[in-house]
Order: sequence, then structure tokens, then C-alpha cells
Amino acid sequence: MLIVHVPAGQREAYLVSIPRDLLVAIPPANGFAGGPDKINAAYEHGGGGQAGAQLLSATLHRLTGIRFDGAALIDFSGFRKVIDLLGGVQMCVDTEVRSIHTNRVFPTGCQRMDGAQALDYVRQRYDLPGGDYDRQHHQQQLLRAMLDSAGKADLRSNPVKLDQVLRAVGGSLTVDTNGVPLEDLLLALRALPPDGMRGVQLPSSPQTINEVSYVVLENGGDGLFEAVRGTRVPAWAQANPHWVTRL
Repeated sequence: MLIVHVPAGQREAYLVSIPRDLLVAIPPANGFAGGPDKINAAYEHGGGGQAGAQLLSATLHRLTGIRFDGAALIDFSGFRKVIDLLGGVQMCVDTEVRSIHTNRVFPTGCQRMDGAQALDYVRQRYDLPGGDYDRQHHQQQLLRAMLDSAGKADLRSNPVKLDQVLRAVGGSLTVDTNGVPLEDLLLALRALPPDGMRGVQLPSSPQTINEVSYVVLENGGDGLFEAVRGTRVPAWAQANPHWVTRL
């Protein structure tokens, strides 16, 4: 799960990763009485699909106080299709890791990956020094790499090619843009400079509660959510560099 924040001026964007095991209060919905659980359970409690995404959004709003302008939900098949249509992505592997899903070994160094390889890589968390936090960073890197490939394919400035990609994804993509054309949102990202994207790790730490592994916020997020609501994320990032990486 990623919260994408683009401050006014569209010269930078921040990708805030939400740990799947983050302990949150999930509102009641769809027969679910509500209560504490891991945040990734909100999607299931909501019934999956658009309803699940709506409960996840409501859970994030309760946690962060942020009202979202829209949401995008894409399944694994959709990601593979998009990456392959873009001609693959350039990913830089920082720690060698063996996939628990395919047994493929990803050696260190920058390399071209197709959709299946890229998705396999960014799903890994075991045997990585930072565990799930490293996986979150790799997922942020993948989105950066996809945007780079889109730029090289002239996708962001070519509505025809963009339409081809969106149509190819088809039923794999569920989008709620609050009435704004999806093409407008994607094309707006073309103004981002090459170094204008930042990955943000949510201030948090792993914790075991009643023999269940969770991720728990540190100090309510160390002011990150307040910074997003007040459009002060650049200043927050400068004051908290250990939670921020350049993608």
C-alpha cells in the first residue's frame, strides 16, 4: 500500500509505504463489526474489490486524517502486463536475494527485468536485512522505474500509447479518481524531474503482541501525517532524512 503525495507545483512526489502488518483500528463495514487488526485485513473485511478499497481508504483516513482524492488497485497480472508493454524496467538490486516463490536468484547490480521478474523481486522480504521495510523500498523503486520506462516510451506525452496501456490492463485495474480523468493524473507526472521522487518509510517498528507480529507506529508517525495534511512534507523530509530515500 502506497500513499502518493504530490505537493503543489508538481516538481516532486512522495511515495509513503504503509506496512501491511501495521496495527490499526478498522471501521465497521460489510458485516464486519470493526476493531483492531492488521491494515491489510481491511481490504478483506470490506469484501475485496472496490468495496474493500473503500474500507481500506476509510481505515487510512481514520489513521492519518488524510482525505484521498482517489485510489488505484491493480493485481499482479496487471503489473506484469504494464511492465511488459513498457519494454521492461531497470531495477538496481542492492542485496542478493533468492525468491521464495520461483527460486530465482537476483544478483546485486542494475539489470533489466520483465514484468514477471520485477514483480517476483519486489515481493521478496525474507533474507533481506530490513525484511518488509526493504520490500517496501523495492516496491517504491519499481514505481519509479515504471515511470522512467513510461517516459522513455513517450507514454506520458502520447495519449494514444497511454490508452493502449490502459486498455491492455483491462480488468486488472480498478481506479477511482474522484471524477478527474486518469490520463490527466498520469500526464501530470511528466513535469517531475528525474530526481523528484522520494520514498518515505512510515515511522514504525515491528512488535509482537499476544504472539502475533505487528508493525506499530512510532510517536503517532512522528508528524508525517500532519505534514501531508498541511502540505509541509518537503520540510518534514528534510528534518527526518532517516525515513526518506531518493528513488
